[in-house]
Amino acid sequence: MFFPYKDDNPTYAFPWVTIAIILANIGVYAWQVLSPLSDLAIVSRFGAVPYALTSFEQIQPISPFATVFTSMFMHGGLFHLMGNMLYMWIFGDNIEDALGHGRFLLFYLLSGAVAVYGHAVTDPGSLIPLVGASGAVSGVLGAYLLLFPAARVSTLVFFGLFWVIQIPAVFVIGMWAVVQFVNGVASAAAGQQGGGVAWFAHIGGFLFGLLTIRFWLPSRIRR
Repeated sequence: MFFPYKDDNPTYAFPWVTIAIILANIGVYAWQVLSPLSDLAIVSRFGAVPYALTSFEQIQPISPFATVFTSMFMHGGLFHLMGNMLYMWIFGDNIEDALGHGRFLLFYLLSGAVAVYGHAVTDPGSLIPLVGASGAVSGVLGAYLLLFPAARVSTLVFFGLFWVIQIPAVFVIGMWAVVQFVNGVASAAAGQQGGGVAWFAHIGGFLFGLLTIRFWLPSRIRR
């Protein structure tokens, strides 16, 4: 078991978009918890429902296309939120530094949108709402893997006792990616796409980040 908690990759600009996204996710989760509406009612209204996205049928108070973006700021529990925001904090600032604030925000949102549709097309008849920033954060991980594979990530590792070691990002993110692909294929083979972890959302966001990040880079960096 390993638990990354920071990297040694310096940045040169203040990551205000990364911080704003983290605060927005925390704020929305606080609203979920404190709202007089039940969590089920909130998720049903603002989560991304695969059937609505693929059939173009509006079965929620807002457009299904709007739920693509509302869903990526909602979470199913505190640990779901904490895990996503930890990875965003570790890896998001460097991608924001490479892209610039505006490009990074667009990249993050589009990664999340691709992730939502990555899940929807693999289970188009599902009425179970999808929530979470996992898909968008997966895009950040894919981008980081391509741009900074050798960056060292401080990681808490359990071998009888807890040890702190530095592991290359290619290993940390690579292991995460292998877990997503293996579980995605296994769930599809078992016909279990209808609920639980949206593995194909993670895969879709990750591949989008990995394959397109160079096109997002400013021309001076690309050269």
